[in-house]
Amino acid sequence: HHKRAYDGDLGPNTGGIGSYSPAPLFTPELVEAADRLIVQPVVAAMAAEGAPYRGVLYAGRMATEDGPKVVEFNARFGDPECQVLMMRLTSDLGELLLACAEYRLSSIEVPRFSPETALTVVMAGEGYPGEPKKGGRIGGILAAEATGAQVFHAGTKLGGDGALTANGGRVLNVTAQGASVGEAQASAYAAVDRIEFPEGFCRRDIGWREVAREQGK
Repeated sequence: HHKRAYDGDLGPNTGGIGSYSPAPLFTPELVEAADRLIVQPVVAAMAAEGAPYRGVLYAGRMATEDGPKVVEFNARFGDPECQVLMMRLTSDLGELLLACAEYRLSSIEVPRFSPETALTVVMAGEGYPGEPKKGGRIGGILAAEATGAQVFHAGTKLGGDGALTANGGRVLNVTAQGASVGEAQASAYAAVDRIEFPEGFCRRDIGWREVAREQGK
């Protein structure tokens, strides 16, 4: 999950300007420790207070030398983390959500995910994360999706004339998959380059650390 607005992880913090999954840095051991030390105690505490939680609990965590630390909690999916997870999810999302609502998650199969990497590039309005420009025309969505990528809409607006325009900070999420982070990155940017959004911008290096590791740099 990339927070900084500009290439090289520079610039102001954003709500999220790109992401990829899986992240090799988060080993099964690290995930288990975070769940045991953070998520499970929080869920247990809410139940003990008479307010058992059911739904999506987004636990924003940071890996430190002293173990996982909490950054934030949200009662929703993360954005743009959700996009890459949904691209990899092979289980029935509806079944998972219904089982959660009916308190029977333990009775269904653990969610399955594709081993492929999914990578999302966020296209934002010029000026984001400050005051973004709105009203800029957007084209090329179908051309981008013809590459095999998925374009998720965020801050977009469809006018009465059928024109698609920017209407927010984070405008589009271009998501692609590949056998590696490098492949997913290349596919995502191939799709990005087909989108016409002159008053928008995106980072050109989402996933750069893992791509460098894959290349042995």
